[in-house]
Amino acid sequence: MIRHIEFTHLRNFRDVGGYAAQGGRSVRWQRLYRADSLGRLQGADLATFTALRVRSVIDLRHPYEVERNGRVPETEGQHYRNLPIEGRRWDVDAYDEELGVARYLADRYLEVSEDGVGNLRTALETIARADNAPVVIHCAAGKDRTGVLTALVLTLAGVSEDDIVADYALTGLAAERVIADWGRRHPDVPVWPGLGRAPAEAMRFFLADLRARHGSAEAYVARVLQVSPATVEELRGHLLTDPNGEG
Repeated sequence: MIRHIEFTHLRNFRDVGGYAAQGGRSVRWQRLYRADSLGRLQGADLATFTALRVRSVIDLRHPYEVERNGRVPETEGQHYRNLPIEGRRWDVDAYDEELGVARYLADRYLEVSEDGVGNLRTALETIARADNAPVVIHCAAGKDRTGVLTALVLTLAGVSEDDIVADYALTGLAAERVIADWGRRHPDVPVWPGLGRAPAEAMRFFLADLRARHGSAEAYVARVLQVSPATVEELRGHLLTDPNGEG
C-alpha cells in the first residue's frame, strides 16, 4: 500500500495505515489519513482526493485560518467538522536555542493537550465510529495539531511508541516544500528554526510529558478527555485488522 499520496498543491498527505499493533493486529489502510491544509485542493488534486472516498474531514485549524485559507471543497455524503484544539498562540520569540526545537514543540503540544480537551474528545469519538471512515485529519501543515491527534489515535490502537514517533517524523520529508511555500507567502518575515521541522524527539518528549503528568497517554484520554472504554474499543474494532492480519 502507498503511505504518501501525491498532490500538486498539498505537501503532507499520507495514510496512517500499516503500523503493527498489539495482539498481532495492525492499523488498516485507507481508514485514516493525515494531511496539511485541504483548503489548497484544486484542479486535478480534487479528483485525487475524491477517489479516496473520504467520508469525514476533521479540520483542527482556528476558524480564522479556515476563513483566510479556505476549507475542503464539499462533496456529496462528506461530513466536515471544524474542531480547533490550539488555545494559546505560539510565541516563537520565546524559542530558546539552547533547549532546541524539539523541546519547544513538545511544550506547545502539551499546551494543546490542556487547551483542546473538548474538541480532542469529539475528534476521537468521530474517528471511533466506523461509519465515519475514511477520515482525514488536517491542520495547516499537518505536523503539530495533526501530529498530536494522530499520536493519540495510534496510542489507543496499541501502536508502539517507536512507530508513533516515526510516523510523526515523516512530516520532515515535506519540510523543504513547507519552508518554500512560507517564503513565497511571507517574503519579509524571518523563518524561525522550527518551521516545517518534525524532529522525532519532539513527539518522544511529548509522550513522556503525558506519562509524567497523567501516568500514560491512555490515562490522559480516559481521565482528562473522558473518552469512554466503549469508544476506545469501537475505534480499535474498525481501525485494526483481526489477529490474522485480515481486514
